[in-house]
Amino acid sequence: MNVVCIGSGYVGSVTGTAFAVLGHKTTIIDIDQNKVDLMNSGKSPIYEPGLDELVQKYIGKTLFATASYDVVMEADVIFIGVGTPSKKDGTADLKYIKQAAQSIGKNLNPFKFTVIVDKSTVPVGTSDLVTSIIEETSGLNSGEHFAVVSNPEFLREGYALEDVFFPDRIVIGTNDEKARKVMRELYHNLVERVNYDIISRDFVFNYNPNTPKAVYFETDAKSAEMIKYAANAFLAVKISYINEVARLCEALGANVLDVAKGMGLDSRIGEKFLQVSSGWSGSCFPKDTAEFLATSQKYGVELSIVKAAVESNTKMHLYCVEKVQKRLKSLNGKNIGILGLTFKPNTDDARKTQASVIIKKLLELGANVRAHDPKGTEMFKALNGDLDIQYCANSEDVFEKADGVILLTHWDEYLKINWDKVRQKMRIPYVLDTRNYLRDLQLSNLGYLYEGLGVGSDSNILDKESVLIK
Repeated sequence: MNVVCIGSGYVGSVTGTAFAVLGHKTTIIDIDQNKVDLMNSGKSPIYEPGLDELVQKYIGKTLFATASYDVVMEADVIFIGVGTPSKKDGTADLKYIKQAAQSIGKNLNPFKFTVIVDKSTVPVGTSDLVTSIIEETSGLNSGEHFAVVSNPEFLREGYALEDVFFPDRIVIGTNDEKARKVMRELYHNLVERVNYDIISRDFVFNYNPNTPKAVYFETDAKSAEMIKYAANAFLAVKISYINEVARLCEALGANVLDVAKGMGLDSRIGEKFLQVSSGWSGSCFPKDTAEFLATSQKYGVELSIVKAAVESNTKMHLYCVEKVQKRLKSLNGKNIGILGLTFKPNTDDARKTQASVIIKKLLELGANVRAHDPKGTEMFKALNGDLDIQYCANSEDVFEKADGVILLTHWDEYLKINWDKVRQKMRIPYVLDTRNYLRDLQLSNLGYLYEGLGVGSDSNILDKESVLIK
């Protein structure tokens, strides 16, 4: 089939490349010529493990990139994968969705049936909005010349290629039977894993070829749009819950790692999203929960559990700062090192991360901050230009004369730091591990005052607190 993806960001680049690999002629449109040129040179415009290799192999064959909407004329399926940032009131800003719909309408072929797919995470009712814009712009009729489908993405950054080629479910929202037929044909090779024995040779991620095939689920457009928000909000609630349990564990002397494991053994609960952290963040959860909550309030059915999860999450960010204060007392003039600026490893996405909240609070309390991230520094710097931070090219530099180091993102390379060596650089060898990621390194045996979240502290090293805290 002839596929067009509008937007070369996270959704568009991964989705478009995947369909090209699956044998569909796929063109990615982006108004940023620099991103188009990057793709045409064989490079991905975003960082996602393994994506560069696929773009390089398929560009100019089944994968193409352009800044022109002329390709819409020949498209069978058009994916809208543009950004939907949050407005001040928490609702999603649909200006890029509207612009894409207008551009599609101006270039839509009146002599064929075209399926337009909302792939971006959009509020309930957006499919109707896109339909109206396209009808008004093109003069064509929905159901006769085109149909709008909701097909939400469920990609995890850092694992997007695994998720796109081996999804657990594909949700298609439309009542138009012609559109349903087109989408079934489009996804056939993916659901049935046609030629996977060949294309999988280019996968750089670990996967199990015997995993169950994706569940192909058809519903109406509004339900499909709701599914994405409801799912993300539920996961956010689950994370906030275990983080609250972690705080209680610290107060009572229990171990949240064991508590989470015991909970996860219950098949009704499951082990996923029970990992303690400094709080959920990133480009999806904050935006999606804000939109979901704002919509519920607008229609008089406030999602009180989601509201509580959002409030609890903010408390978790600040709780991490409070732990540092408790150990170091006044933070005025103290040097704090930060390991990790992205909301998770294996991505360069630094939008709305826990680091921005935590670092801002540290600065307000008078601390000096040095920070490192393997991939996200440039984006974080661009998004947080008001924060007075010293960015380090080398992870070991954040330890220089530090009174404490906070691990926020569990990048593999932080396990490989020469922890014995960098301790010598610190004024106070204090480490707060917000992911409980460094526990197996037994840093206390190297002379560190080491703390995790929800697991208490090493009693042996805490006995030396009076010596360590100056």
